[in-house]
Amino acid sequence: MTYKKGSRGEIVRQIQKALHLYEDGIFGINTEEAVKKFQASHGLKPDGIVGPATLAKLIPVRWKKSRRTIREIIIHCSATPEGRNYTVEDIRRWHRQQGWSDIGYHYVIYRDGTIHEGRNVDIAGAHCVNHNANSIGICYIGGCASNGKTPKDTRTLTQRAALLNLLHELRILYPDARIYGHHDFEPRKACPSFDAKNEYKNI
Repeated sequence: MTYKKGSRGEIVRQIQKALHLYEDGIFGINTEEAVKKFQASHGLKPDGIVGPATLAKLIPVRWKKSRRTIREIIIHCSATPEGRNYTVEDIRRWHRQQGWSDIGYHYVIYRDGTIHEGRNVDIAGAHCVNHNANSIGICYIGGCASNGKTPKDTRTLTQRAALLNLLHELRILYPDARIYGHHDFEPRKACPSFDAKNEYKNI
């Protein structure tokens, strides 16, 4: 995915932040000129277009890139009651009790917005039947009303922000990957209790 004059959105805002520009999220002439200068100073083709190579230098990613080919980023919920905290170790224990070798997800987002690593991204997850080999699995804590049964989008504001930032960073690592919710592949499941594919279609 590339960003150029006329592009808009959160990634453009992050590009502008990295270039110390006014962050309006609109890729205009000033952003284009700043990108050209940045590219020239970093041995890149100064065309003013932010592709994967330029983006990687502009916005360093804190997460390890998988050696697997990643085509899908799939969002899940832990299907736990609203307001209750659970950890990677809790989920790992639940999954091992089912006979799995490890936690099925690669990343877990706690209610306080912190992002925690689960299964090694080099290893296929165990989170979506027939889609594990070439995907990254993300789970946010929650997804059910307080009764623990009724599907509900329980994401806190900090979880929403953390998930958005994580998705932006993963799209930098895996520019050809598409974002989905678990429900998109298993319609009988409500997980992740919101329309992830539509909400994040512009990332």
